[in-house]
Amino acid sequence: MTQQQKKTTATMTPAIDTKQVDEAVQAGKQTVEQAVAATKEQVEKASTAALKGYDEVATMNKTSMDAYVKSSNIFVKGVEDLGKAYFAFAQTTAESNAAAAKKLMTAKTINDVVDIQADIARTGFDSWVAESTKMSEMGMKVANEAIEPIQAQFTAVVEKMTKPVAA
Repeated sequence: MTQQQKKTTATMTPAIDTKQVDEAVQAGKQTVEQAVAATKEQVEKASTAALKGYDEVATMNKTSMDAYVKSSNIFVKGVEDLGKAYFAFAQTTAESNAAAAKKLMTAKTINDVVDIQADIARTGFDSWVAESTKMSEMGMKVANEAIEPIQAQFTAVVEKMTKPVAA
């Protein structure tokens, strides 16, 4: 290539402005850095929300289990009390029946036997009705007391689940 051709080629090639390229590269770097920062922030927010949700579920599960245990303890104690009341009634009935048998042995006439037997039947029936009512009331009380912790926990869970999520 001749000297003249080199000059012509040099004048025809536009001069590259490196300042514009540097600015473009710098703008690209900033955009990438902003995108990385925004992504990191979103991941951190999502992680925090997920951990908070997990903690809430774990707490809710523990509270639910505590309510179940409390309910079970109330139920067991109530059944124990019902059993004691039943056996006390059975013992009282057995003693009454023994006393009634002794009283029947003292009867002198058939009319005395019939009167004593009617009195025993009436007393036994009244005692049975009273004790049945008492046991039924105890059973209902135990059932209501045993369900209270579970019902309270269920209500708390429903309120928590239906409460709007804070933004």
